[in-house]
Amino acid sequence: MDFQLSDDQRALRAGVRDLLAGRFGRDRMRAALESGATVDPALWRELGDAGFFALRLPEAEGGVGLGLPEAALLFEEAGRVLLPGPLIATHLAAGAVKGAARGESVVAMADAGQPVAHLGEADALLALESGGFPGGLVRDAGPVREAAVAVRPSDPFTPLWRIAEPVTADEPLPPPLPGGGLPRDEGALLAAAEQLGSAARTTELAVEYAGTREQFGAPIGSFQAVKHLCAGMLVRAELARCAVYAAAVTADPVEIAGAKLLADEAAVRNARDCLQVHGGMGFTWESDVHLHLKRAWLRAGQWRTAAAAEEVLAGDLC
Repeated sequence: MDFQLSDDQRALRAGVRDLLAGRFGRDRMRAALESGATVDPALWRELGDAGFFALRLPEAEGGVGLGLPEAALLFEEAGRVLLPGPLIATHLAAGAVKGAARGESVVAMADAGQPVAHLGEADALLALESGGFPGGLVRDAGPVREAAVAVRPSDPFTPLWRIAEPVTADEPLPPPLPGGGLPRDEGALLAAAEQLGSAARTTELAVEYAGTREQFGAPIGSFQAVKHLCAGMLVRAELARCAVYAAAVTADPVEIAGAKLLADEAAVRNARDCLQVHGGMGFTWESDVHLHLKRAWLRAGQWRTAAAAEEVLAGDLC
């Protein structure tokens, strides 16, 4: 079997990387950070025009007609640049919520007992199944927003709202997109892809800094301790990449759980090690490393937590 990316997949990834570099490069990312903007309607519509949200919808429904592996590549690129917003929920609900496929509507995710991210910008809600709560689709997020309370987030790009009562859905969850499964599993895989992108980017940041920062007359990258940190980061990122890409092909819930565990670990630990390589500079507001760490912490608690993923893996062993 050939596990290499196809030419079309490489072209797709390159196209998305170029789009995000032009529309959400570092300068624009920092400008959005300073302004407090989290969902840019113009960028959201541009992502919709590029097929980001409609990627897996059939061509007959105005989509691109691709599958879960291609979606994982897109979300990996989004994770690299810290693209904010409820990208995953909008992608999953693209065929069910009017305007979501074109980037004209924003769909947030609600999980029982967890704060809702981006509720302030959401038009609709994708409520996940949890315990006795069946989940479903909430067409109008307005009433939920009115009863919610804003809480201070760790990630400045991700505003959070706490709701007192479980969300009452208007209708069942939308059917799975082609090549996928339950929304929680699909969301966990795409969140793992975002974590992978962040882990790869912090590895690059660490290596770049280690090659230019000098101490005692030599680049710090020549010191064995720094080499070990960077090598460990690369190993974690590549292990996560293998797991995420494999789970995207099989769409197996057990493999998705394993991929989420590995990707969460890679994103969090790589960001921490990147901080160590940067030393005191890594803790400054001007550095991007702390933003990757905060987003990695947040994603690790979304869609499928480490404890929930471990339960899925343990259940498969029984």
